Amino acid sequence: MSYLVRLNFLFVIILFSVILNVTAAQTTFNSEVTPSLKRVIINGDSAVLRSGNSVVTQPERLQNIILNYRDNNISFELQPSDGINYQFFLEKFDKDWSTWKHTGFKEYTNLPAGKYLFKVRYISSGNTAGEISLISIRVLPLWYFSHLAIIIYLIVFFLIIWTLYNLLNLRFARNLYMLEQIINKRTEDLIIEKEKTEALLENVLPKNTANEIMEKGKATKIKYNFVTVLFSDIQGFTKIAEETNPEILIDELDKFFFYFDSVVEKFGIEKIKTIGDAYMCAGGIPEKNRTNPVEVILAALEMKGYMTKLKAASELEGMKYWDIRIGIHTGTVVAGVVGQKKLSYDIWGDTVNTASRMESSGEAGKINISGTTYEFVKEFFVCEFRGKMPVKYKGELEMYFVNGIVPELCDANGGPNRKFILKMQMIKLQDIEEMIIKMFDGEAPPNLYFHNSSMVKNICNQVELLSRAENLPDEEFINLKLASVFLFTGFISDYEKPMEASLRLVEEVLPGYGFNHENVESAKKMIRNCFNNHLESLADNILHDAKYDYLGRVDYVKLTDKLLRERTEYGKLTDKKSWIEFQKNQLSDHQFITTTARFMRSVSLEDQIAGLLL
Repeated sequence: MSYLVRLNFLFVIILFSVILNVTAAQTTFNSEVTPSLKRVIINGDSAVLRSGNSVVTQPERLQNIILNYRDNNISFELQPSDGINYQFFLEKFDKDWSTWKHTGFKEYTNLPAGKYLFKVRYISSGNTAGEISLISIRVLPLWYFSHLAIIIYLIVFFLIIWTLYNLLNLRFARNLYMLEQIINKRTEDLIIEKEKTEALLENVLPKNTANEIMEKGKATKIKYNFVTVLFSDIQGFTKIAEETNPEILIDELDKFFFYFDSVVEKFGIEKIKTIGDAYMCAGGIPEKNRTNPVEVILAALEMKGYMTKLKAASELEGMKYWDIRIGIHTGTVVAGVVGQKKLSYDIWGDTVNTASRMESSGEAGKINISGTTYEFVKEFFVCEFRGKMPVKYKGELEMYFVNGIVPELCDANGGPNRKFILKMQMIKLQDIEEMIIKMFDGEAPPNLYFHNSSMVKNICNQVELLSRAENLPDEEFINLKLASVFLFTGFISDYEKPMEASLRLVEEVLPGYGFNHENVESAKKMIRNCFNNHLESLADNILHDAKYDYLGRVDYVKLTDKLLRERTEYGKLTDKKSWIEFQKNQLSDHQFITTTARFMRSVSLEDQIAGLLL
């Protein structure tokens, strides 16, 4: 039994020894077989390796090395070991593993910039094999290929692009500016030339006719029923022309006619033409008006006065003097443009012929007017009846010499005084009212159901009636009538701000009709007060009562329905119930101010409210 125990113990010892020997041999063999890096040779420098700026003396311990772009020739030398073959592979540089070699040395030249991993495969004579990664290598690029350099390049590139873009934009803007300047300059030149052409055309033709020719290429002939024509010529001009130097003759005529032009322009009269020593003009064209007979005679008086002064000066100097004859007649004419190339504005008709006969039948230094013209001006001028005078082709016609303005209407210098001007303005009021009514009928939107020409006429009539009944002075009445005519005109162009639009129109229109700054400002003040229900004077009270006259009329309900419809179409929506309530409050709160307006109320307050609720 003990023999077997001993035998078993001996077997265990032997087995354990074998295992220990095998393990030790295997360990020794593996340690000898596994390759290790002995040296890294860079550019022929066999022992020293640079990593960045540091020197490494033990390259076998390195896991990574960094090489400059010039240190791109590198060799690897392994620890010598017998009986082992090697394969080498530089990852990202070699395409495949090298052939098997029994020497542990591998060289690479001209490595491009990048990251590489050096690998080794090995096999021993005892058929032990393996693969190991020995070292990681990074070859830096040239400085101008580095990431920082590339970023700088990109920044510079974008800066260049941005600069070029701005330069192109600047150049484009400069070219555009220069082009705009050229266009503006040429446009300016064209506008100047156009204005010159228009001014020249307006000197030859009336403004409206000139505009019509420029727009349509031709002008229509118009019949005017109330025109006053003036003819003038120099007494004995034929004899004067024979005895006078032509240059002096033309200069003198030019001086006379230049003054006559300024006079007719002052009174809004249209110059027609000159023929030799004859000067022809007409009032009431192309803008129709009721005051043209008075204005033409005022112009004739100034022409006569000018020639009288020249005559007196010539007599003092012992020089020859020129006398003028003037003839005037009022009637119907046809006006239009004749000619295709050389345009000429002219008038035709029996009125023109009669005016010419008045001039030829007159006397030097006198203003000879027809009986027809006399009827329109007798309240303004002192006229001397000449009786019926024979006129060629016309028979006998009544004629008058105009000696001046009636005494109560002239100032110390013989010119028109304030009373004369007021009488003229009273006549002009009719022209302005007619013009505004035509504007409403021709230009007003069709949905002005309430603020229309009918309401303007009613307000104007009420203003006249109340003014006469309340004894409003004429001077105040003129401004009040102007305010009543323009009160609702703003609704035509600006329904949201009608007062402002009305005030602008007053400023534009009235000066052209001969009304002064005082008239304009007074009319504007009354319009403002009426819109704001601010009453300061009797004129304000009259305009207020005329504006709200419809509240007391029998057709009030119909008118208020029109006003509701108008406001609805202009976006000022109000339901019927609210509108009726508003009208009830307005009727209850409103009181006519003037005694005449209260007396003239057609329907009582109670009846109006009852009719509103039906």
